[in-house]
Amino acid sequence: MNLILSDRPLHLPEIDRGSTKFIDLSALRIANCVGCFGCWTKTPGKCVIRDDAVKVYPCIAQSERVLYVSRVKYGSYDTTMKTMLERAIPVQQAFIRLLHGETHHVQRNVRPKQAVIVGYGDLSGEEKDIFRRLVARNANNMNFTDWRVVFASEQEVEQTVREEVLAWGKSCC
Repeated sequence: MNLILSDRPLHLPEIDRGSTKFIDLSALRIANCVGCFGCWTKTPGKCVIRDDAVKVYPCIAQSERVLYVSRVKYGSYDTTMKTMLERAIPVQQAFIRLLHGETHHVQRNVRPKQAVIVGYGDLSGEEKDIFRRLVARNANNMNFTDWRVVFASEQEVEQTVREEVLAWGKSCC
């Protein structure tokens, strides 16, 4: 499955809905993680907060390709995307593994995935560098086999997403 996870609505009628799922996070009710670790101890693999996030993180875990679309603020994901990514910790276990000489959480049935992260906004060079480093650090915990960061202006977001999705179609055939 391919997954497009966006912090804003996107008009993408050409997407093959059979192989690609589009989730507009801005249309969902997703609470902040409260750090209770219930998803690791009380209800392993399931968040104890009952909201729309419980429908999203299984899609993240099972996708083979992901495309995250997020405004970049201060070199990081904006609030909507950051909240969802923090709520996705049930896809990891409390146990630690060594990966490339660093400690990372053990994944809980998470498919390895190719990722494209589209960061948008009016960004300075420094913000872009910080965001690239953040995504690189996150890649190990998100089980990315390979990943790219693409920057776009607010007006270019939909076209950039279309181009990336078209590239998926070309790489799979």
